[in-house]
Amino acid sequence: MIIGVVGPIASGKSIVSDMLVKRGFVKLSFSEEVRAEARKRGISIERKQLQDLGNAMRAQEGTDYWARRLMKHIVPGKQYVIEGIRHPAEVEALRTLSGFVLIGIDAPSEQRYQWIMMRGKDSDPASLEEVKQIDARDRGIGEPASGQQSGAAFILADHFFVNNMTKNKLEKKISAFLNRF
Repeated sequence: MIIGVVGPIASGKSIVSDMLVKRGFVKLSFSEEVRAEARKRGISIERKQLQDLGNAMRAQEGTDYWARRLMKHIVPGKQYVIEGIRHPAEVEALRTLSGFVLIGIDAPSEQRYQWIMMRGKDSDPASLEEVKQIDARDRGIGEPASGQQSGAAFILADHFFVNNMTKNKLEKKISAFLNRF
């Protein structure tokens, strides 16, 4: 089984991914692929620069570039969770993999802002307004066709979860979902 996870910043994608890792899944991350390329090129590891690099590579190599690159890490017979899908072409490329299922996870922006403030990552926005700006770009508002388009990728999900609950309740909901498979 290969589970893709798509959703906005601080919606619970990492919680779902970490839960799957505890169940034996191998985690692959689009953002880690972009970060690796940024390090190779000497580009700073900041959100805007990473997004710009991701967009540039999609424009240059095709909108499914990051999915094709990530898929090279997949070994048959293992289960994977793939986090941070940003474009519908990436979803379509991943759908060529046997057993691929896409989960869309979202949470109210005010709740996501609270979680962002609690986690305190250096690259995280510092205000609700900044969260909304990041969301707009990430979802594809004002972006070129090769740019961030997670909103369009999100609507392609096979299953949707609204994360307006505690971490434990989310884990139980995801566990129940997995048990159906």
